[in-house]
Amino acid sequence: MVSPVEMLEPMPGDGGTALAPISADAVKHGEVFTRQWVVDLILDLAGYRSDLDLASMVVVEPACGTGAFLGPIVARLSTSCRQHGRSLSEARPAIRAFDLLARNVEASRLLVEKVLLDDGWPCDDASAAAAAWVRQGDYLLEHRDDEVADFVLGNPPYIRLEEVPSSRMAAYRAACLTMTGRADVYVGFFEVGLKSLKAGGVLGFICADRWMRNQYGRHLRQLISDRYSVDVTISMHDVDAFEEQVSAYPAISIVRRNRQGTAVVADTRRFFSSRDASALLEWTRKSAAVSVSSERYEIARLPHWFEGSDSWPSGTPSQLALIEDLNDRFPLLQSEETGTRVGIGVATGADSVFITKDADVESERLLPLSMVRDTTSGGLQWSGHHLVNPWDARGQLVDLDSYPRLRDYYEKHGYILRKRHVAIKRPANWYRTIDKVDHALTGRPKLLFPDMKMSIHPVLDEGGHYPHHNLYYIVSDSWDLRVLGGLLLSRVAQLFIESYAVKMRGGTLRFQAQYLRRLRVPRPDAISKRDRALLTDAFERRSSAAATEVAARVYGVDPGALSEPGMH
Repeated sequence: MVSPVEMLEPMPGDGGTALAPISADAVKHGEVFTRQWVVDLILDLAGYRSDLDLASMVVVEPACGTGAFLGPIVARLSTSCRQHGRSLSEARPAIRAFDLLARNVEASRLLVEKVLLDDGWPCDDASAAAAAWVRQGDYLLEHRDDEVADFVLGNPPYIRLEEVPSSRMAAYRAACLTMTGRADVYVGFFEVGLKSLKAGGVLGFICADRWMRNQYGRHLRQLISDRYSVDVTISMHDVDAFEEQVSAYPAISIVRRNRQGTAVVADTRRFFSSRDASALLEWTRKSAAVSVSSERYEIARLPHWFEGSDSWPSGTPSQLALIEDLNDRFPLLQSEETGTRVGIGVATGADSVFITKDADVESERLLPLSMVRDTTSGGLQWSGHHLVNPWDARGQLVDLDSYPRLRDYYEKHGYILRKRHVAIKRPANWYRTIDKVDHALTGRPKLLFPDMKMSIHPVLDEGGHYPHHNLYYIVSDSWDLRVLGGLLLSRVAQLFIESYAVKMRGGTLRFQAQYLRRLRVPRPDAISKRDRALLTDAFERRSSAAATEVAARVYGVDPGALSEPGMH
């Protein structure tokens, strides 16, 4: 059994109480060592080059492990010192490397000494430099120098929050405000690293890319959007980037403290190698380079990166470039200007009670309910289900004394209804559904979308039914919903959903409201009469191909860009 990590110094202001350490087993499990050619690519992308006077700059390695990044960093600094006539003593402030484990600190110091000795530096100078550059400590809690780093480079440890003692995690969350929800420790490394950068400074990490899309990464995404520039992202899901197999989905992120400029996005494939890395690096240095797609990688340059805290889209570089182009040129689907709104159907908390075909209640308390199964054919074929509805037209719960059959029905199922969370919170309202019913919605025409589907599946309800909570809906004051349905049947809409939505096992997509709201559409009056007729026809025939042909013209995009692999 490996002994626990040595107890670290108490945080300033914590009353002198030492924090519980992370076990050495957990830290070791979180260590994933990066192959040297990948390290070299990150250093080159970040601009940590030996032709610069690196002794006058500061590079931080926040989790140095046994030196996968530190060795190449020291080698470049040594070469730079030789070229610029610098001594190692002049370069003492140039490297700040941290690690939690004493054995890793010792291994890294030995590596630093070896690199310097191999380059001909005196033994005493090499030992002094190694001792000064590598220190044991918790980077997230001890690194308090603001805006000192020209570079922050490395591979943050992937330690899951369950493996961090609660007292230490509380300290991490207090120090790193982006670590919310189920954020793993590496999110804190991004925040502390970014905040330590000087103006123009660069962070270069290879790390799991979940934060780019998961809910727990929203505050980090907002921080980057507000204060930094995403210069490069390289997806490396299928690449052998580490010394051992890992289950994480890694990506290289190069983020600069600067206003957002153009952004390079690349997707690497299984046989991507060091030779391809060199070609990719050369491409990034050519501002006018044309997008490249090959069997080993695809790369493109976007005019800027995606803004705000919303999840960043996924997809091939050409798909992301198309998404960004459409984001720039077209308004969002949900719009006050057009009176277009996305919503979700009613959640009850007890479908077995509230949803029925034959409940013995007053007829005015039965609300026709559309179900996912009703949409399978592409047209709404109502299955006869009703909601046993406790809400009146004003959005108030009905008085059960006024509806004795309804009261008896609810009382018959009272045990089920009263044990729901919504009923426990408000015992007097024990017979309510989780969501209120908006009676105005029932009679409105609306497009319905099943929650889970392989491809986008808009279905028109011309009015008269209320959607179940496994259906999302769109209503609009301006759109002819058959025309809009044709647009949303196209591969343009599919591209947006594939890029933003959660993907389930087997490729099933979640067509949730937050993803439907990300769709971009032209203004209704910008579509010609002919194209409106063609979109309506495509929608009624359920022809995605015909809808895509018209949509490509309406959006002004190359139809070939809408038929890439991964779009079904």
